Amino acid sequence: MHDHKDNNGEQIDDSGKEFLVFTLASQEYGIDILKVQEIRGYDSQSVTRIANVPSFIKGVTNLRGVIVPIVDMRLKFDLENVQYNSQTVVVILNLEARVVGVVVDGVSDVLMLRPSQISAAPQFGTAFSTEYLTGIGTVGERMLILVDIEKLMSSSEMALVEQALA
Repeated sequence: MHDHKDNNGEQIDDSGKEFLVFTLASQEYGIDILKVQEIRGYDSQSVTRIANVPSFIKGVTNLRGVIVPIVDMRLKFDLENVQYNSQTVVVILNLEARVVGVVVDGVSDVLMLRPSQISAAPQFGTAFSTEYLTGIGTVGERMLILVDIEKLMSSSEMALVEQALA
């Protein structure tokens, strides 16, 4: 057995994908790290409420001149309302169409997952539509729900925010 890979062997490094891991109500989720612009503490003072948007949209914040909608993922996923505390963070996402902030209970780490560690999403038993899931990632004992954040955030609900801001 040789450790090195020959030309036919797979490249270990290239096949993995990095995910930012965050928690919501004690479940861990993963999103593509490439979509993450920055992580900041949640500051309710800097979030301006807007009318006529779904309740999970906390409002908008001004991030260096860009108006960014802030989405509470717990409300989006119909989880019990968790208290905001010092662990609560906003993950600023840079998506194709817009910059969006999502409020999560905390961010734990960044994990590299190889295809062999990702299995298909179950069709049942999750709190929200599986169309937003790219799969389940397994790292040791940990199970991550991998979310297609681009799909989740580009839905019609986001259009409501834009109308409300217009």
